[in-house]
Amino acid sequence: MQLRHGPRTKPNRILHDGLSQILCPLAARVLIGVLFLLSGLGKLGDVAGFSGYLASGGLPAFLAWPAILFEIVVGAALIIGFQTRLAALAAAAFCVVAALMYHSNFGDPMQIAMFFKNIAITGGLLLLASTGAGKLAVDKA
Repeated sequence: MQLRHGPRTKPNRILHDGLSQILCPLAARVLIGVLFLLSGLGKLGDVAGFSGYLASGGLPAFLAWPAILFEIVVGAALIIGFQTRLAALAAAAFCVVAALMYHSNFGDPMQIAMFFKNIAITGGLLLLASTGAGKLAVDKA
């Protein structure tokens, strides 16, 4: 049985081809980018505390500043759509490393939630890496 698309059953091509193709990549970039940007900016208020947290997971404390700058730069790049594919891949790797190093205590329900939050964010970042920035971006992928 073949379905025919008449005037009432024809898919909404404007929404599918136009609006969603423009707004969805923008929304994904902004929502994930703001997460990184605010996280990095928030760490500026207590760099010493963040350094101690890094050291507790086995990383040298001097990596606090590079990690903070990374989060700020990656967040800003995602928001404006600059080098989106590269920024998304780098952020995805960052999320996986953070999940494995700092959220792998599976005896703690909060750590399980944080682990899977990072993995879910990685999924969104990989989608951005594969699709690019979209039309409303510096890159205009």
